[in-house]
Parts: sequence; C-alpha cells; structure tokens
Amino acid sequence: MTASNTALPSFTRRRLNAGLAALAGLSALPAYAQSAAPVAPATPRVGGTLRWALLVEPPTLVPINTTAGGPIDIGPKVVEGLLRYDAQPLLATAWEISPDGLRYTFRLRQGVKWHDDHPFTSADVAYAIGLLKQFHPRGRATFAQVREVRTPDAHTAVLLLDKPAPYLLTALASAESPIVPRHLYEGRDLASNPYNRAPVGTGPFRFKEWVKGSHITLVRNPDYWDAPRPYLDQIVGRFITDAPARAAALEAGDIDIAGNAVPVGELDRFAQLPALRIDNSAWPYQGQHNQIVLNHETPALQKREVRLAIAQAISIEGVNKLAWFGKGVPSATAIGVASRFHDASIAFHRFDPAGSERLLDQAGLPRAAGGRRLALRLASNPYTDRRIADIVRQSLQKIGIDAVLREYDFGTYVNKVYTERDFDITVESQSNLFDPTVGVQRLYWSKNFQIGLPFSTAGHYVNAEVDRLLEAAAVEPDEARRRALFAQFQKAVWDDVAAIDIGKPPETVITSRRLGDDQPSAERLYGSFAGLHFTTL
Repeated sequence: MTASNTALPSFTRRRLNAGLAALAGLSALPAYAQSAAPVAPATPRVGGTLRWALLVEPPTLVPINTTAGGPIDIGPKVVEGLLRYDAQPLLATAWEISPDGLRYTFRLRQGVKWHDDHPFTSADVAYAIGLLKQFHPRGRATFAQVREVRTPDAHTAVLLLDKPAPYLLTALASAESPIVPRHLYEGRDLASNPYNRAPVGTGPFRFKEWVKGSHITLVRNPDYWDAPRPYLDQIVGRFITDAPARAAALEAGDIDIAGNAVPVGELDRFAQLPALRIDNSAWPYQGQHNQIVLNHETPALQKREVRLAIAQAISIEGVNKLAWFGKGVPSATAIGVASRFHDASIAFHRFDPAGSERLLDQAGLPRAAGGRRLALRLASNPYTDRRIADIVRQSLQKIGIDAVLREYDFGTYVNKVYTERDFDITVESQSNLFDPTVGVQRLYWSKNFQIGLPFSTAGHYVNAEVDRLLEAAAVEPDEARRRALFAQFQKAVWDDVAAIDIGKPPETVITSRRLGDDQPSAERLYGSFAGLHFTTL
C-alpha cells in the first residue's frame, strides 16, 4: 500500500472523509459563523507582519513533551512533522504501509536543513519518535506499538510495529508529533532543554525572540524547502490574557488573527464588523472538549455515590446557556461530538440536586453545623470559560460541598494539577483530536499516569476493564469492531462517573479580511501559517 503527495492509502482516505462528514452534520452554524472563508489571490503578496493574539503565555514552545495550547500554537511554525493532518507531505514525501499494517516506510525530503544549517536526516526522525513515545502525553499511546525505527539511509525511516495502529498516519502532524533536531536534544534533559524555549526547526519561520510578559517573534525562513512560502516577513504573537482586551485589539485593527479570543456574548456583534471574518466551521483536527475532572486520589471522590452526587448537582444545560450563551454542543460522553466514534445515545446524568443530597447522606457525608458536608479544592484551566468553574462552585454549595476555587495562570495551573496534584476537581479543556486512541485514551488509561506529565490522566483513574477496552481499540484494524469497543468504553466510564463531561465549547477563529491563505488545512491555528499572506500591505 503506497501513498505520496497525490494519493492516500484508500483506508485512510475513507476514514478522513468519514470524520469530516460527521463533523459537517453536527448542527447548523449560528449567525456569527456565516462569514466566508479566506480566498487566496492567484499570486499571494510577500511581506508584512502578522499580529497574533495568544490567550496565555506558554511555559515552552515545542510540543515534544506537552499538548498545552501555547506549544501547539507556536511550535508548528518552527518545527515540522512528517505529514500534515490531511496526509499531505511535510518532511516525508512518500510512504508505504505493509499489508499487515506492521511496517511503515517513509521517504524523507532531501536537501532540508535545520535553522542552524545542520542537515535533516532519518536519525532525527528516529530520535524524535523515541522522545514522543516516552514523554509526550498522547505519544505514549500513539507510538505504543512502535517497536523500532530503522534508518537504512539518511532519507528513509522505517517504523516497525508489534500490532496495527489504524490512527498512525493522522497523528504525524507538526502539532502532534514534531520532529526535533537530534544534535540539539541528545544527551540533554528533555524538560529543561533550552531549545524548547528557543526552538530550532525546519519550518517556514525561525525563532527570533521571546520577551516575557509581552510577545514572541518569529521571522521568515529564507531557506524554506517550500519556496516561495512563507509569504509573511514575521509573526508577532502577543500575550493578551484578558478577553475584553483581545476584543478591543481586534476591533481596533491591532490584531490580525486570534482563536477563541472574544467573549461569546460579543460574537454576534463582531460578525457585523466589516474588517473582520469569523469562522466557526468544524475543526476536525482538534475536537475541543470540556470536562470536569475528578481526582480519584481524593478519599471522598473514590466513592461512586459522591461522584454521582456531584454529576447530578450540575446542570450542563445551565453551563451551555450561562457560560456558552447556548452556542456550545453539550456531550455526555468521554468521546466528544466531533468524533465519528461519539455515542450520541448516552444521555447526561439527570439534574437532581435533591437526589445528590440523598447520595451524600448514603455515602456517610451528612451536613454538619453550618450545613457543610465537605470541602474540595476546585481549579480551572485558563483555556476554559471561568464561568463554568463559578457554576460548578455554586452548584456544589447548594448540596453542602464547599468547593474553594483557586485561580492560576496557565503554567501554575499545569504544575498544580499534573505535578503537585493539588486539586480535587478541575474544569479541564482537552482536545479529543482526530482519533480517540490519541486524544481520549491518555485521559483514562491508567498506564498513562505519570507525575509531571501534562494533560495525561489528571484524575488518576484506574479501571482494568477500561484499560482493556482502550488497548483493544487501539490495535483493532476493523472499523466496526473498533466502534463497538469505543462504545463499550464510553458506557463504562459514564456508568462509573470517572469524570463529568460537558461538551464542545464554541470555537471561533477571527481574522482580518486582509488575510488570505493559499494552503488551508484542518489544522487551522495549529498549522504552519506558511500559506498565510496579506492581500493588501
């Protein structure tokens, strides 16, 4: 089975088309989503500075050991993967898959150099995949079946698998599986490697500077292999953490592009602004999904009655109405609505605060003097809407649980939840991504728990049957059987109240109408920006 820059393996093409069709059928787009997509002129202009609003200041810039928003935003402009999500070539130009699905042979692009002028070779690919398999929150599952990466020559990488990995080709994009330079990473501690913060890649833009608290600047790579791209002279990513400030900057024309930047209640008004384009179309690569993570190390939360009581005390309909202004897509299951494996037959646990009170009594947590049953530490990922945490806190107060909300910047949040384990409940923003083995397994697979590993199993949930279902689905090449395994998984974690799912928040990308793109992809903001250009300078 062979693929190149003009053809996909047939089974992969069917899977991608099925996923896109499923996304297209989610729902009719609201009024604020009707703006047309960018149209590229015949000959894109060269030049200009793209001003990009970044919601948070990231702790690092290369997504080699993290799935945090900053690295997967910035990283793909500098470092590249083997393929784009839509299986178009990047560092690999062609590939072959053996009939049994256990051997992937990639022909690598020749003449490519790292930004420090060192040649890119298959040794870089083998080394990076080894890092991803060991240290990346999702890569631990993505490359779990990869036994060995052989490098018969400088421009060939051969992945040998123990079992099939039906999702593998879709997991090789730059934001998900970046290839980093072996000569700058080997022999260094991965977490503290300075090149994570000042990256050297093969991509269309080179890292220039990171001014703390202000901005990151990337400049055009004049030696990029895909000339004449990139068209932009530079990208300046400004850290604007306040939503009203981002909205003001966009409206004033001080920002050219931003994702999820405007308060949801402002979207209808922004759709009327003639200088801006609002895109709310499906983003199949990401599959954003919000959920309430329960820490199963907390003694009270080890009781299913308590977890169910919490679930029944929170109105997800209220979350959608009050936090998302009715523009979200609620989902009661661990695999969100953006996935073709989503089981829409699973309904939310009924909203029943009185029933919650009875369950807490049965769990041995009666109201004490003052009406309090217990206190829990509540956190919230800054990428989620703060109003969700407020709704959770207020809902739990009504049933006698004092949920003390602690607010952190992004870096502190990641440390508190994934390293210090200093939380009981957190409102988390996760990407389900293009396949549950990559985007969902990491959250429930007990073997993925590791102190300090961001966006892994924050809840430290342990369930042998869930592990079995996830591991079986990961290597099952038959689509129907795989779908059945994921359906069983969704029902199992729902029954056990492993977490409380909320659903897909409103997702928007707002751009200046002066921007065009001659290389659009499903990766959107997670792409390289190589095709972005200004139609007027």
